[in-house]
Amino acid sequence: MSRRDRDAEGRARNARPRDGLGRPLPYGADGVERQPEGIARTPAQTLAEAQWLLDDGKPFHAHEVFEDAWKTTDGPDRELWRGLAQLAVGLTHAARGNNVGAVSLLERGAANIEPFRTEPPHGIDVTGLQEWARSLAEEAKRRVRVSPSPPRLTRLTY
Repeated sequence: MSRRDRDAEGRARNARPRDGLGRPLPYGADGVERQPEGIARTPAQTLAEAQWLLDDGKPFHAHEVFEDAWKTTDGPDRELWRGLAQLAVGLTHAARGNNVGAVSLLERGAANIEPFRTEPPHGIDVTGLQEWARSLAEEAKRRVRVSPSPPRLTRLTY
């Protein structure tokens, strides 16, 4: 059995380099810089960093930013961040050519942000994100390979 990568506190952490879509590369390969884990950001910082990563073709890394927000938030916004993380993973699956995974995560993420549709927090374009996710999911159902473009998270500019 191989020894697991661990951080300073002994928690399991995969230290393998990854490509821009989060796929593991062999140890020693040049990968893209990983997003640090466990970072507490403001909602505006989370959205700005995630949008930059999405625009840069790194939806897996945007998912990690949303996952930090999800794991460090209590209260009703927790499910919002979880849904956004699922949308980013759905985009990751679509970009990797895994249409089944893309459909599942895009539909789940769109459903999970539904409670925020009437009063979208933090300037998030919930309706636009749901339309984008459902459209991409439908495209993935019909095609062998989709060419996803990143969504706009907010109507605001950061």
